[in-house]
Amino acid sequence: QVQLVESGGGLVQVGGSLRLSCAASGSIASINTMAWYRQAPGKQRELVAGLIGSSTNYADSVKGRFTISRDNAKNTGFLQMNGLKPEDTAVYYCNAVIKSRTGFVANYWGQGTQVTVSS
Repeated sequence: QVQLVESGGGLVQVGGSLRLSCAASGSIASINTMAWYRQAPGKQRELVAGLIGSSTNYADSVKGRFTISRDNAKNTGFLQMNGLKPEDTAVYYCNAVIKSRTGFVANYWGQGTQVTVSS
């Protein structure tokens, strides 16, 4: 069974950095796309960063501060977050479109990891 496991969240002060990881496991043939979303209390889930092939896309609010990347050999995605602000506080979710070794393609979500930014 394919699944995504997130890690790296936690409490950090304003201006600090965190690196989120999203490890995919199971019968994986390829990870077609990877993205990071976040959801703060009372707000809709929003796309933070996306990676399709070699193309990246970032929300305006994080552009220049966050970087999405992937280690294909380890089937792991990352979100490097620098210059964190209180408004970055949210639960962050990894999302990926994965092709299994049987050829089945589906969209998967991680369990979410809390990021809290305080002064």
